[in-house]
Amino acid sequence: MEAILAGSSSNGTQLDERRDKAPEIHPSSIVSSRARIGGGVRIGPWCTVGPDVEIGDNVELISHVVIDGHTTLGEGVVCYPFTTVGMAPQDLKYRGEPTACVVGARTIIRENVTIHRGTATGTGITRIGPDCLIMANSHVAHDCTLGRGVIIVNNVVMGGHVTIGDDARIMGAAALHQFVRIGRAALVGGVCGVEADVIPYGSVLGNRARLVGLHWIWLRRNGVQPDEIRRMRQAFRALYPKAAHATGTVFQTRLEHVRNTYADDARVVEILDFIAAPSHRGLVRVQGGDMIESDGA
Repeated sequence: MEAILAGSSSNGTQLDERRDKAPEIHPSSIVSSRARIGGGVRIGPWCTVGPDVEIGDNVELISHVVIDGHTTLGEGVVCYPFTTVGMAPQDLKYRGEPTACVVGARTIIRENVTIHRGTATGTGITRIGPDCLIMANSHVAHDCTLGRGVIIVNNVVMGGHVTIGDDARIMGAAALHQFVRIGRAALVGGVCGVEADVIPYGSVLGNRARLVGLHWIWLRRNGVQPDEIRRMRQAFRALYPKAAHATGTVFQTRLEHVRNTYADDARVVEILDFIAAPSHRGLVRVQGGDMIESDGA
């Protein structure tokens, strides 16, 4: 998957060559004369591009794509058929304010995806980072922020103001409550209803999402050394013991213990800082009973 998103060196050469070419616009498409179109852009049949849109170099709108509002598509973005980007949000408070939508370079937006611009009562911008993959039939609501390299699998829906950290993975048909935060490299299982925040590197499963461990597969595939994974495992178990009620300690006490013990572990500190940050929704609950986690080593 990462290889597909990163592209090959030959693809990079082809994009460089395209950048110097004039845009190719199919005669059936309606592109405003005020839209700013970069070099090497390809706009296929039956697309509509609004007057306040900026399209970077080498972007491709395959067909039947609508780009509206104050929307910016970064270099190399690809939009598949029947996607809409930058349309008005489904927020009843929205009154046509000139809010924005930004999609980062090389992001791939598959069929029937809808991405709405921000609202004046929110941040005013919906922002998707570079190198993301948003699969078919998913919805990114107003004022959401997705980091770099996020993968959204088919049929995922999210409410407004959701924040998703770099490299997170949201599996198919998951539903994210408005204002939820998903930490860096977290894994949300398929068909999860996520009502609260998921810690960085956390893994949640279940119809009502419950924390079941850490995203060990991502850690191993991204070069995290076994000793660091072992320490992360120890820190996680100190924070979330299998029988927390039997330890006689409250969560705040466990937080302080882990911060003092693992102060030199950057990823553990990242988790603790995420927990300490302001939140609209609180933290997702840990699964009752035994944790469902692999060895992670």
